[in-house]
Amino acid sequence: MKVFFVPNSYQADIKVFETSSDYQADVKICMVDHDYQATKDVLWAKMDYDYQADMKVFLTQHEYEADLKVFFVDNEYQAGWNNSSKQHLLK
Repeated sequence: MKVFFVPNSYQADIKVFETSSDYQADVKICMVDHDYQATKDVLWAKMDYDYQADMKVFLTQHEYEADLKVFFVDNEYQAGWNNSSKQHLLK
């Protein structure tokens, strides 16, 4: 998924909170280097402009503000859903 990080929550399609542990997260996300690698909803490529992105994301400071709790992993094979009931949020 191609994402663009926005500075304000009202600009976002989704608000996410980054957890400190993978087990606390709804989803484990792997940031990839190129947009052509972003072939799944758990593989994110950071875009330079909002019009290039599939989704605009705001990183919240507080868990209660978030639609989705995420944990960023280093490798693609680690990425995946812990809470599949929230999978629709990234469609």
